[in-house]
Amino acid sequence: MTDSQIHASHVADSLLQIEMELRVMDAWQEQPLPPEAFESTQPFCLDTMSFPQWLQFVFVARMKVLLEGGQPLPSVSGIAPMAEEYFRGRNESGAKLIQALAHMDSLLSGE
Repeated sequence: MTDSQIHASHVADSLLQIEMELRVMDAWQEQPLPPEAFESTQPFCLDTMSFPQWLQFVFVARMKVLLEGGQPLPSVSGIAPMAEEYFRGRNESGAKLIQALAHMDSLLSGE
């Protein structure tokens, strides 16, 4: 395996971990969002979907497309701080999801 294939494999594993954490939190949706939810101009589609929805329907979905198509992956990622902000003051800590997102951030940012 080449270095880029190994990197892609680690990113794919990290995506599966993110999906698993969303499922454990019962935040994974089986039904797709309406098309208008994707018309947002706000970061993380904050005005049209929740952060867990954005993770599932935008981030995870797009990363899977990139991986499956052998496309270049983003070289910078900072999703964990957004997750920390989202979970601040909520009953659930989201700690395992935040940890999974921090791992993805470091994989994509090459840290």
